[in-house]
Amino acid sequence: MLKEKLNGVVVPLGALYTEKNPVIGEFPDLKPFADFCKQAGISIIQLLPINDTGTQSSPYSGLSAFALHPIYIRLNEVTGFENLYKSEKFKTKYDNFLKKHSYTNRYDYDGILNTKIELLKLIYDESETGKTGKPDELLTKWIKANSWVKTYAVYKNLKWNYMQASWKTWHKNDQQKSDEEIIELWNQKAFKKEHLFYAWLQMIADQQLSDAVSYIKENKILLKGDMPILMNEDSCDAWAFPQFFNQDLRAGSPADGENPTGQNWGFPTYNWKNLKADDYSWWKDRLKTASKYYDAYRLDHILGFYRIWAIPSTDVNALNGHTEPYSFIKKDELYELGFDDDRIRWLSQPHIPTKVIEDITWNYDVAHKVLACFCDRIGEEELWLFDPAIKGSKAIMDADLTEMCNEENIPRIKEVLVDYWSNRTLIEITKNKYIPMWTYSQSTSWQSLNQQEKKSLEDCFGTVNTKNEKLWKKQADEIFTALTGSVKMIPCGEDLGVSIECVPTVMEKHNILGLRVVRWCRNWSEGGQPYIPFNDYTPLSVTTTSVHDSSTIRQWWADEKTSVEAFVKANPETFGITTPENSAMLELGVSTISSGEFTPTIAEAIMTASSSSASIWHISPLQDYLFMNKKYWLKEASHERINIPGTVTTFNWTYRLPASIEELSSDTNLIKKINKISKRK
Repeated sequence: MLKEKLNGVVVPLGALYTEKNPVIGEFPDLKPFADFCKQAGISIIQLLPINDTGTQSSPYSGLSAFALHPIYIRLNEVTGFENLYKSEKFKTKYDNFLKKHSYTNRYDYDGILNTKIELLKLIYDESETGKTGKPDELLTKWIKANSWVKTYAVYKNLKWNYMQASWKTWHKNDQQKSDEEIIELWNQKAFKKEHLFYAWLQMIADQQLSDAVSYIKENKILLKGDMPILMNEDSCDAWAFPQFFNQDLRAGSPADGENPTGQNWGFPTYNWKNLKADDYSWWKDRLKTASKYYDAYRLDHILGFYRIWAIPSTDVNALNGHTEPYSFIKKDELYELGFDDDRIRWLSQPHIPTKVIEDITWNYDVAHKVLACFCDRIGEEELWLFDPAIKGSKAIMDADLTEMCNEENIPRIKEVLVDYWSNRTLIEITKNKYIPMWTYSQSTSWQSLNQQEKKSLEDCFGTVNTKNEKLWKKQADEIFTALTGSVKMIPCGEDLGVSIECVPTVMEKHNILGLRVVRWCRNWSEGGQPYIPFNDYTPLSVTTTSVHDSSTIRQWWADEKTSVEAFVKANPETFGITTPENSAMLELGVSTISSGEFTPTIAEAIMTASSSSASIWHISPLQDYLFMNKKYWLKEASHERINIPGTVTTFNWTYRLPASIEELSSDTNLIKKINKISKRK
C-alpha cells in the first residue's frame, strides 16, 4: 500500500512549450519538463489522455483505446527527416509550418494535425517501408509486439478513404468486419503501403514516448495517465468490437439543478455482459498497453463502472434515460398496489391534451392534424397517446410540419411534444417491466395521485433503489477485481459528485484513490455547507485545487465569492487571519481577504493549504502553481482554462503554457515556492 505523501502536477501534453519547439507540446518535451519537476520537488506528472482522437481536439473523445496521438510526434527526430530536410521543397514546407504555428496561447489543432500528417507521410514515403510497401525488420518486430495496430491501421485507412466520415455512413460492407475480414484487408497488397503508414506512425510515437518515459523514471518521477471510461461512437474500437458496445444507448447523466434535462455525452455505453463473458480482455489489453508508460492511471467517471446513465439513442435529451444495470417493477407488483391496466397506462404513457397544441396554433383542426402525426387519439376524448412507432423524441424534432401549420409555431409545438415525451411516472423498460422516471415527481400523472398511492409507489421505488445498489456494487466489484489486478499501475478514480453508498467502500476494497477537489469538499447536507477540514480528507485519495473541466483557482476567486468566503472562513490561519475572540473581528478579516483581489500570495496560501491535506497524493494543475508568479498570468483569467463543458469551440483543449519550460526552469523563486509545497507531511 502507498505510504509516502507525494506532490504532483497535471498538464495536457500539448500545453508544453519549449524555445526549440513552439508549435505544440510533443513527447520529447516531457524530458525538460521532468527536469523542471525534479528541481521543484514534484514527484508525479499527470497527463491528460494522449490517445488518437482523430479530428476531435478533446482528449476524452478517443478514436482508439490503444493508439497514441500522432500530433505529439517530434518531426525532426524521426529517422529520415534530416536527409529530406536537405530538399528545398520539404525544407520550405517544414519551415512554413513552424512559422505559421509559432507560439500562441491556444494552438491550432486542425492546422497542426493536418500538416504534421502530411509531413510525416513525406518522410515515410522516403523510408524503406514507404518505398517497397514491405515492413523493415524494426517495424515487423514492433507490429508483432503490438497486434492491435493491424485493426487500427485498417480502420484509419478506411476512414481516410471515406474522407473522415463516421463509419456508420460507410458502405454497408465496410460498416461491419469480422476479425478474419480485418486481417484479410490488412494483408491485401493493394492497401499494404497505406496500412503500414499508420503502423509506422504508431511505432514512431511509441519510440518517442518510451524514450521520454525512461528519462522520467530515471529521475524517480512517477508518470500518471488518464483513462477515459468511454469511447467515441465513431472509434476504431466501437467499429471493430461491436459486441462490447451498446450502440442503441448513449451515456450521460440524469437531470439535476444545473442540467434540467440531463446531459447526453453521445458515447455508446458498454455491454458489460459481453465484456465479462470475454474475461474483460479488451479492458485488460487497454490497461496493459497503458502500463508500458504509466505508473498510475486515472479512471475517468468511475461511477460508470458501477452504473451508467443510459439514454436511448432515439432521444434528444437525457430525461428518458435509466441506469444500467437496473432493477425493475413487475406489472403484477403494480396490480398488487391497486393499479389496473388503465392506471398503469396513465402512469407510464404521456397523455397529451389537444388544448396544449391548440393554444399554440389557435386552430382546433390544425392541432388535430399535428397530433395525428405522432399520436393516436383515445376514443372521442381530447387526449392523445404517442403512437408506438415513435421510439424517441428525435422523431418529433426531425418531423416536417411545414405543410400543416405556420412555421413560426413549429419550434414551440415540438418543444411541447418533447416535454410531454418525458411526462411520465414510470418507464416501461421492457414488456410489463417498469422503472421509475428520474423526474417522476414532476409528471402530470404523479401529481394526480392521492397521498396513499404516492406512498405505496415511493416505497416500491425505495425497494428498487436498494436492489440497484446491490447490483451496482456487484458489477463494480467484479470489474475492479478483474482489472486492477491485471496490471501493476496504481488505480485512481474520478468520483466527483458521487452519493451512492457503495462507491467508496468498493474503491477502498480495491485500493483505488478517490479525487478531492478542494472547492467542492464540503458537507453539502449541513447548514452553511461547511468545508471539510484538510485533515479529514480520506487518505486513500488525490487532492487537487482544480480540474480540466473547472475554472482555475484564479478565476474561482474572482467569480465565486460566496464559495471563496466560506473557504477563507474555514481556513483563516491560511490567509494570515489570527482567530480573535471577537467574532465580528473575524468576520471582518474574512470579508476583507475574500472580497479582495487574487494575488500571488493568495495563490501560494491556497496551494500550501491544499498540499497539507491527509490525501496520500496532491496533484494540481500547472496553471494553479504558476499563479504564484504574476508574470505568468494571462490578461483574462478565463483564458487559462483548459475546457468549458457544454461548449464545442477551438478554445477548448488547446491551452498552452504562458512561458517556455526553459523560463520556468530558471525561475528560482517559483521553484523554491513549489519545493516548499512539495515537502508534504
